Amino acid sequence: MWLALLIVLPHLDLLVMSFRAKDEYGRMGFSLRNYVTFFTEPIYWLTFVRTAVYSVVTTFFTFLLAMPVAFYIVKVARPRFRGALLTLVLLPFWVSELVRVYGWMILLRESGVVNFLLKKLGLVDAPIQMLYTDAAMVMGLIYTSMLFMVVPVISVMDSLDDSLIEAACDLGGSTWSIWREIILPHCKPGITSGAIVVFMLSLGNYLTPNLMGGKNSLWFTEQIYNQFIASFNWNQGAAFGFLLLVLSSLIIWAGLRISRQKLGEVAS
Repeated sequence: MWLALLIVLPHLDLLVMSFRAKDEYGRMGFSLRNYVTFFTEPIYWLTFVRTAVYSVVTTFFTFLLAMPVAFYIVKVARPRFRGALLTLVLLPFWVSELVRVYGWMILLRESGVVNFLLKKLGLVDAPIQMLYTDAAMVMGLIYTSMLFMVVPVISVMDSLDDSLIEAACDLGGSTWSIWREIILPHCKPGITSGAIVVFMLSLGNYLTPNLMGGKNSLWFTEQIYNQFIASFNWNQGAAFGFLLLVLSSLIIWAGLRISRQKLGEVAS
């Protein structure tokens, strides 16, 4: 009942609204105009594709950073320090996303800490423009979503028998082969569930791309916001929102197919 009220009905209303538009006489009726506008305006579908690509890139780099962090917490750190290390991972999420983003903006701006250290070390002669770039935006998205990859991987990796890794080392297995043949296959459910959450959070993020990416780093959620809030064109905004929902569903489905996982297995 609650699932229908909170999830299904709003999305059905979004779908119905997306197929409504005013005709030349100002009468509201069924129309495909909102979707035609999306496909005929390059700024819309290019931003759509760009958002999908950078969300996948963010998910991939979050995975690369989260795996060694999770491995160190579970398999390397002493048991009495694991709680403290996990707290350090959770610490940034004790404040709002806005505070976290502004913290990165202070670090990366031309008069910020990073440029100050680079100049003091003699690595650069003049400040580097690091803020308002795609790299800064991706970095902010990774920082925002890191926890949601680390926690599910930790929960799965904790059940991995240490004797398997020790046996592989005794038999002369390389670090890469141990990760490829033992650790990654065992952690696949946690990786998949974490990747789904990180991807959807990145795809639907508005604040981080807007503040750290600047005006040149277009994000599709900005287009949706502009249609709803700036233009008061709710029908066009509904079409954009439904297209974003379809995109996220298709990419998640493709990821599950590639990893040979089922959504029920990942959710459990």
